[in-house]
Amino acid sequence: MDLTGPVLRVTAARPRVLTAPLPGSTAVRLAAEREVRRRGWATASTPADADLLLVLGTPVSALTAAVDRLARDIPAPRATVRVATPREVAAALDTGRSLLTDPTLQRRTVRAAGPGGEEDDGGHGDGGDDDGGDDGHGGEEEHGAPENDDHGGHEGHGGHGGHGGHGGHGGHGGHGGHGGHGGHGGHGGHGGHGGDMDMPGGLPMADQAEDRDGLTLDRLHFSLGPLLGDWPTALTVRLAVQGDVIQEAEVDPTSWADADRPPGGVFWNEPWERAEAGGRVTTGQAARRRAACRLDSVARLLAVAGWPAQAVRARRLRDALLAGAAASEVAPGAARLARRVGRSRVLYWLTHGIAPLSRADARAAGVYGPAADADGDVPARYRAWLAAVEEDVARLDDGAPLDPRAFPPPRGPAVAGRPPSAGLVRVLPGLLRGAELAAARLTVASLDPDVDELIGLGPEVTDG
Repeated sequence: MDLTGPVLRVTAARPRVLTAPLPGSTAVRLAAEREVRRRGWATASTPADADLLLVLGTPVSALTAAVDRLARDIPAPRATVRVATPREVAAALDTGRSLLTDPTLQRRTVRAAGPGGEEDDGGHGDGGDDDGGDDGHGGEEEHGAPENDDHGGHEGHGGHGGHGGHGGHGGHGGHGGHGGHGGHGGHGGHGGHGGDMDMPGGLPMADQAEDRDGLTLDRLHFSLGPLLGDWPTALTVRLAVQGDVIQEAEVDPTSWADADRPPGGVFWNEPWERAEAGGRVTTGQAARRRAACRLDSVARLLAVAGWPAQAVRARRLRDALLAGAAASEVAPGAARLARRVGRSRVLYWLTHGIAPLSRADARAAGVYGPAADADGDVPARYRAWLAAVEEDVARLDDGAPLDPRAFPPPRGPAVAGRPPSAGLVRVLPGLLRGAELAAARLTVASLDPDVDELIGLGPEVTDG
């Protein structure tokens, strides 16, 4: 008896969706997250847990190999669908579901994977299969036309684990409570391992260097990003680690330097860009977009910290704001979120003391937004976000014309012609050096730079 059909139908009934947002895809990502949640589908944070890969936005050549590798790491049955615009999301998800129920396609996928369960890339790891041909995940499998965290409350914040690499995605364990910083590292970030020497299969080899105590220890080179769940779109941070301490950190601008600027501009900054172009924008409209952006950042940090239930609440508030909900509808939920998250002792314990950034150091690096105003560590930054959300929600009905200087974009004003995220990217390596690897993802999430602001900019973005 052939059970292939029934098994595929079970998989396709509620597929687990893994998203791969590319630079300039913020609007598409938000639409995908809303639609996946509306359908009651589950989301995946690693390829091993996924059935359907949703590649969002316009292709970027620097990320082609990373996207291909991500697709190959999903076990069969699987499908990959590309989505370029928000209006294509629903149709793309329908297409993905139909691909998952296609026995012929899925058998071809299994045969292409071979007996080892993974396509043969000639032993090159992430660097192979960049020629645009049949890369082993079946040509018909990829088509073009998320976020549903409801599948787990985890009110005890059981630790997000690490989605850093292909082979060791960390774990969801932790210390009880929030679960500590358990395993936020991983080793490759689905998009390049870094380092000079690779073992077969793309795993990085260690070199040796003196640690901070003068001892000669192994030092491992790898990357976080560019394609991770609950991670700034297309951000790549290259690390050198000894034990559990980050010795070196560097932001790689390759993934966004050659990307195409989205037609509508930077999504989160759209009201300010429209006002600067002479359009009529009210302060209330800008406050709505700014509050939604900061809720998006809060949700990302909560997901990384291992509190998905509150991350979902933040995303629902974000989506309600973007859909035009009135202040009276959103304000109670924003207040509850601020109380629950801002007063959480376990979340504070998990993040206290991580990546302290003084206002003076932030200003020196060109950071003038919430990260500078917080004048402190990770808890200071997420509490600043929450307070700002409540303030912005209270201004939704403000009909006065927007003054960009008095009411800046979500991540702060541009400084010397550089977008605000340039300062966040510039300050990031200094906060990571000397920190524990387990704190790296929390540090990044608490800054949450927007790569869309950096599109077209090269290495000068990371210069001091």
